[in-house]
Amino acid sequence: MTAAAHETHEFRTEVQKLLHIITHSLYTNREIFLRELVSNASDALDKLRFFQSRGDTVAAPDLPLDIAITVDKDARVLRIADTGVGMTRQELIDNLGTIARSGSERFMAEHGIGQGLNGAPRPDAATNDSAADGEAASAASAAPQDAASIIGRFGVGFYSVFMVADKVRVTSRSCQPGAPAHVWESDGSGSFSVAEADGENGTSAPARGTVIEAHIKDDASEFLERHRLESIVRKHSNFLPFPIMVEGDRVNTTPALWREPKFSVTPQQYEDFYKYLTFDAAAPLETIHVSVDAPVQFTALLFVPPHGQELFGMGRDRWGLDLYVRRVLIQRENKDLLPEYLGFVKGVVDTEDLPLNISRETLQENVVIRKIDQTVTKQVLGHLEKLAAADADKYAEFWRSHGKVFKLGHTDWANREKFAGLLRCNTSHHDDARGLSSLDDYIGRAREGQKDIWYISAPNREAARLNPHLEIFRKKGLEVLFLYEPIDEFVMDALGSYKDFALKAVEHADAATLDAFPTVEDRKEAEPLAESDAAAFDALLARMKELLGDKVTEVRVSHRLSDSPACLVSPDGTVTSSMEKLLKVMQRDESIPKKVLEVNRDHPILRNLLRIHKADPADPMVESATLQLFEASLLLEGYLADPHALVGRLYGLLEQAGGWYAEVKKL
Repeated sequence: MTAAAHETHEFRTEVQKLLHIITHSLYTNREIFLRELVSNASDALDKLRFFQSRGDTVAAPDLPLDIAITVDKDARVLRIADTGVGMTRQELIDNLGTIARSGSERFMAEHGIGQGLNGAPRPDAATNDSAADGEAASAASAAPQDAASIIGRFGVGFYSVFMVADKVRVTSRSCQPGAPAHVWESDGSGSFSVAEADGENGTSAPARGTVIEAHIKDDASEFLERHRLESIVRKHSNFLPFPIMVEGDRVNTTPALWREPKFSVTPQQYEDFYKYLTFDAAAPLETIHVSVDAPVQFTALLFVPPHGQELFGMGRDRWGLDLYVRRVLIQRENKDLLPEYLGFVKGVVDTEDLPLNISRETLQENVVIRKIDQTVTKQVLGHLEKLAAADADKYAEFWRSHGKVFKLGHTDWANREKFAGLLRCNTSHHDDARGLSSLDDYIGRAREGQKDIWYISAPNREAARLNPHLEIFRKKGLEVLFLYEPIDEFVMDALGSYKDFALKAVEHADAATLDAFPTVEDRKEAEPLAESDAAAFDALLARMKELLGDKVTEVRVSHRLSDSPACLVSPDGTVTSSMEKLLKVMQRDESIPKKVLEVNRDHPILRNLLRIHKADPADPMVESATLQLFEASLLLEGYLADPHALVGRLYGLLEQAGGWYAEVKKL
């Protein structure tokens, strides 16, 4: 070999500094080097396919388009070979001798490929040469004549190989017919050599394309193991359109279904892909396959799992969509692609318009992600709306699995109406706790003249039905939403209203508003109090307030009770009891709030108490009954911390009542 044929060159940048940055700071995970090299190989194959599609003559036209990864453990050499466009001697010097030079970007500029709407090249559509860079790979569904699917602009991906290799040899033969093969070699220390490939240097030149031989460092032996290489390919490059062979076996066997037209994908393929993606043994509840061209270009394949996740369990942070750029994985479980309340959705997003940082490991702050988030959110909500309208039973299945997480969407002001329309609640209209109604269902059953949607919070249906505040609504035949989860009241408070109806807690019901509705219950009403007894009852209320002291703010007659003798009501009428308890727990406040004690003067207990009080205001029964009514109301509200006094007093009353009963019965 002549001196002219074997040349040594200095890198065209301050390589010692820049390579140190690339190999020690730019990439945080050493396995990324294989993603970059495989992506470069895919770019090279895409370029060749572009030339073939326009009728150009290429060398070795019958060679299959693939990528082969092999290992020589004894020599500690990792080889990545492709049958793509390859490089000439000058291209090796230009593209591998200048860090941050993108051969693919130049390729696209020369062929007028990948221009945006304004005629400028799309930032993410710039491309790299086979070994020079690897910013991502192509879309198999793209038209053969369009090489815009090649991406990458920074020209640094190839140099990530020096994280794991102390010497790299690149042998490449251009696809131009009759082109000789050349060898580029460097240890990354500041210079490289280029020579024509022949038998003297022991290099086996490819018929077309590029072979990268990385001499693996001692501390990177893991990258000589087949299983490790296969796992990296499956993780980062599993959906590239060209076969990737590791030691002769194809690794990337799962197709990128999101890139395929919807009409060509079968339900079984969707199910198989979901199981591959989530490791779930069951089929997905729903599949959402979308392809969007505006305001950003992306495709997505999304799934609604058949079962939910624990809101506060160990996997509560395991949500988000896998982000790909032209089939190359950029980030798993990206949480910026959809809001948390849709975190139950699993799937992938593959975008054409995403600018990345120079290492492609993190995203740049940009409007593209926000637009994808907005579009994905609208697509999912729209699909759920269609499901709810078409199959109420299946939507109910969805709600029981994912409703707890979905309720977190009460802060999504942009989609407030869609979110509210998708809410489901058990109500007093249903026969059991499994019944579900939408707010529209509730409105459809509303009484004439009704302008409020009423709700009550309780731990379960039975507790809601027995709540004293519900008695007037049952009497008037007004439906009430039953809220069983702590978040439910925050949802109602955030919404405030739905369509022309205000969302109101039953505790805040106005007596005049409810009185306007006719009574529907057929029940015997108590005899009204005589005028003298009405005045005496006011005196009883004053005595009860005196006995309770500052435990209550007021004792007054209730207009909401029909079955219960008493209940507690917030004096300001702005915060419900359940919300107040939540706020106190959050503030670690264990004090008992001062409330209004409302009593039902038509109840037998109060009528009997009135007779006792009229006979003797100092009778100990008045005090005992008053304290019992108050503490029983506290118990129903969930504020009674120590029930011993209540239980002891109850035993005493039972003892007295038992004695009186025995005397009356003459037992």
